[in-house]
Amino acid sequence: MARNQVQFQKGYSLSSFMADYGTETQCQQALFQWKWPSGFCCPQCGHTHAHTIRTRQLYQCKRCGHQTSLTANTIFAATKLPLTTWFLAIYLLTQSKNGISALSLMRQLGVSYNTAWMVKHKLMQVMKEREDKRRLKGLIQLDDAYWGGRRRGGKCGRGSPGKIPFVAAVEVKSDGRPIAMKFRVVNAFRSRTIERWAAQSLEPGACVVSDGLSCFKAVTKTGCKHQPIVTGGGPESVTLEAFTWVNTMLGNVKNAATGTYHAVSKKHLPRYLAEFSYRFNRRYDLAAMLPRLGYVAARTPPMPRRLLVLAGAF
Repeated sequence: MARNQVQFQKGYSLSSFMADYGTETQCQQALFQWKWPSGFCCPQCGHTHAHTIRTRQLYQCKRCGHQTSLTANTIFAATKLPLTTWFLAIYLLTQSKNGISALSLMRQLGVSYNTAWMVKHKLMQVMKEREDKRRLKGLIQLDDAYWGGRRRGGKCGRGSPGKIPFVAAVEVKSDGRPIAMKFRVVNAFRSRTIERWAAQSLEPGACVVSDGLSCFKAVTKTGCKHQPIVTGGGPESVTLEAFTWVNTMLGNVKNAATGTYHAVSKKHLPRYLAEFSYRFNRRYDLAAMLPRLGYVAARTPPMPRRLLVLAGAF
């Protein structure tokens, strides 16, 4: 039997990671290249030459005298952790198929739980902001999904109390194989909500296949085609070929998340869903995932812990 080339790709080993980013100097050089690919550029005046103040690890613009650092205006801003710790966290998050909990990250990095939680959520925020910009196109399998189990004595299915609704969409090739997925938390399944989601998440002209939920026809208001298939509900509905991959990805993500994380709160669920989407959508080149995330992290504005804790990001 032929092996799946994506599944059996070489990947990025820990020894290779240590050879590339094992020292603080290597991490600083990599971050400099990600932040300023064409060389230093003053954020104040745009000048391209600077003095290096090595004792304070700062760059001072030769024209306006503005001082900046490698981590300024990035997700790493104001950090007290060495870059080697951040880079190891990026490695663990990008190379773990089922994700890594803050508790496991704490043990791997040798930091406190609160620090590990902060590092993980900042990096997941980078993933989320990147995935929010992705638009699916072509043929798309769409479904309504819910996070959270059934409460004792409560009803099951749609409308069950305590469940968090989110949209699950998978872009597939003409032969049915998945290309990319996009999961996004919504307040409720209403036409206005789906229209707003489609405007942000789908390219005009995309062909959306969904079940008979009436709100999904709102995708047509954003220039997409809609093909509803009334499933009738029940266990047999998830076996329909038209929804093979969206159901598969939903099952994979839920199983991986419940197996990795003790609990996921409603206000942080968008980041966790984005984490799984980010890795899946870049699965074709595992070795490139770390520098790609690092490049985006160098362009993501700082996010203090107080915003990480409060942000719902729906």
